Amino acid sequence: MAEPSEASRVYSRFKDVFGDPYARRSKGRKRPQDQAGSSVPFGVGRDPRGLGDTINSLTIQLGWNSSLAQSELLESWAELAGEETAKHSRPAGIDEGILTVHCESTAWATQLRLMRVEIMTHIATRYPDAGIASIRFQGPNAPSWKKGPRSIPGRGPRDTYG
Repeated sequence: MAEPSEASRVYSRFKDVFGDPYARRSKGRKRPQDQAGSSVPFGVGRDPRGLGDTINSLTIQLGWNSSLAQSELLESWAELAGEETAKHSRPAGIDEGILTVHCESTAWATQLRLMRVEIMTHIATRYPDAGIASIRFQGPNAPSWKKGPRSIPGRGPRDTYG
């Protein structure tokens, strides 16, 4: 007769040491159940976990989900808005649930305002933990005439060009 393989010998040894899980127990008292989180070897909750599971539980426990989702959203702007749109706009930051996006021109800002619902839908489905309530699209800043030591309050240089 052939000798059993190493795997079957290990299984038989574990069966002898730990008992047969399929056998019915009919002897007197039941074994007391281990409490969750107990430090008994081979007890409940002692199985090794993956690094990703550990990091996810740590971020939930420390309340970092929102911050991580927001930074991931800012990094993946090109995927959300499209590559061509991302060439002409960039997210500036998130403040109190409002995503601010700086655009290259007022025309791009207007175009993105028309796409606001579509972009918000993408954000809500991909980054629900980010907490984005609205998007503000800003064009380039206009030049200010309120500079210098002799500037005065008022409506600006109306008749200075001719």
